[in-house]
Amino acid sequence: MHIREFVHGIPKPQPRPRAYSRGGKAGVYNPGTADEWKKAIKLMMKQHKGAFGDDPIMLSMTFHLPRPRSHYGTGKNMNKIKPSAPLNHTQKPDVDNMVKAVMDAITDVGVWGDDKQVVSLSADKYWAVLEPGVFIEIE
Repeated sequence: MHIREFVHGIPKPQPRPRAYSRGGKAGVYNPGTADEWKKAIKLMMKQHKGAFGDDPIMLSMTFHLPRPRSHYGTGKNMNKIKPSAPLNHTQKPDVDNMVKAVMDAITDVGVWGDDKQVVSLSADKYWAVLEPGVFIEIE
């Protein structure tokens, strides 16, 4: 089985659980900052539910993050990326946290049994040339 999909949207990292204390009681919650992103991934991947069962998985992800306005020219070149604009995205969010959000969403929708089945993982992040999102390849 081989799956190749592009999920459109702005990639978000999996947020870390947060602790709180209210009225003398402590608790932990997961912030919802990646909920819409994970929803988009689930929507795209639900068509592949059960595709891998308990098989070992090779997973590759290429993230394309939106470019800041400073990467574009001005005037008649306002829609063209400057030759000096970088290709690699070397700032936050961290690639490992973005990977976790994607893997959790794929697990939740049931493409595989558990993300422990991933035996090979590749992840890259770049500034988007056309539109933001993530290209996911699963074998």
